[in-house]
Amino acid sequence: MTRKARRQLGWNLVGLIVFFVMAFPVYWMISTAFKSDNQINSFTPSWLPTHLTLAHFRTAIDRPYFWTDVKNTVIVVLVTVAIALVVSFFAAVALARYRFTGRKLFIVLMIGIQMLPPTGLVIPLYVVLARYHEVNKLSGVIIVYLTMALPFCVWTLRGFMIGIPVELEEAAMVDGCSRIGAFVRILLPLVAPGLVATSVFAFITSWNEFIFANTLLQNGNQTITVWLANFYGGSRATDWGGVMAASTLISIPVVVFFLLVQRRLAFGLTAGAVRG
Repeated sequence: MTRKARRQLGWNLVGLIVFFVMAFPVYWMISTAFKSDNQINSFTPSWLPTHLTLAHFRTAIDRPYFWTDVKNTVIVVLVTVAIALVVSFFAAVALARYRFTGRKLFIVLMIGIQMLPPTGLVIPLYVVLARYHEVNKLSGVIIVYLTMALPFCVWTLRGFMIGIPVELEEAAMVDGCSRIGAFVRILLPLVAPGLVATSVFAFITSWNEFIFANTLLQNGNQTITVWLANFYGGSRATDWGGVMAASTLISIPVVVFFLLVQRRLAFGLTAGAVRG
């Protein structure tokens, strides 16, 4: 075996080890959700459920506020993703196609915002939203999620837009298309993979976010991540089967959404990542 082959084999082994380390918690969560209570509480851990059961899933679904919080989360996520895509798309077009005063400063500020830890923004954002009576409202959470998702979405789409030659739009307008027609028929289809990549980021960020939702929402008007955090509160013994079943249920929408857009996702990420 040559040195290059040994090196490649070594990197493949490292990749497999990293994959198993990252995938094991997910596997353990799913397998525990189907185990019986006796098997879960046994001192001898078992890798596979000996007797499959759906009791934990029924327990999770029957918990108070489950469907209400699922509805709240779906509303917040869909509105956040829709607004983030529209706003970031037009902002990316402006940054990539036009020269204006403060353009470079705006790009630097977008990068700087990404460097701020989200926990450091909890108190300032809470004070601002409380002043405008947006605390304990889904609209307030949507505003906060947009502040976190928009900088990354704009930056990614800008890199993607730079890779699309402006001559394509000009050629379409020479052939008789209007500015809007060239925008819809030429630019929008070409930037679609980038929109998919940014939508995945906005979706996952909004669906899994906990800190801001836990701070801003209360009195049963919560998202599903806050509901999960309160799943085993108030009891001495933790229902690990129910917790793992609830975690599995919460993970399903993210997996389904990823599978629906995976074909365009890889191209969108690679196309936008290497453009300045």
